[in-house]
Amino acid sequence: MQIQVLKSKLHCVTVTQAELDYIGSVTIDEDLMEAANLIENEQVHVLNKNNGERVITYVIKGERGSGVICLNGPAALKFKKGDVILVISYAEMDFDKAKTFKPWVVFPDTKTNKLK
Repeated sequence: MQIQVLKSKLHCVTVTQAELDYIGSVTIDEDLMEAANLIENEQVHVLNKNNGERVITYVIKGERGSGVICLNGPAALKFKKGDVILVISYAEMDFDKAKTFKPWVVFPDTKTNKLK
């Protein structure tokens, strides 16, 4: 049996930009992507702690060390600069492997989006 489990999580990062005139996605600082084991074009769920919104989009690599978290396209209508968000990805795996799998969970500094 295959099940979906948490693979990666950026817990409480702050939106630095929201750009409506874009095809769509979330731009994430490459340092944060690496820490959370996220790759460019990977599907993610983005949860807004400020208003409860949740969107599904994909990752675009942002400038390393910039702290950028930018919601692009239609998601920019649900997220604004300063909102605190969670970025989550899931993986499908065998049920028995899932029992021992350890996800990558990262707790950056919420004010700077830098790794602690």
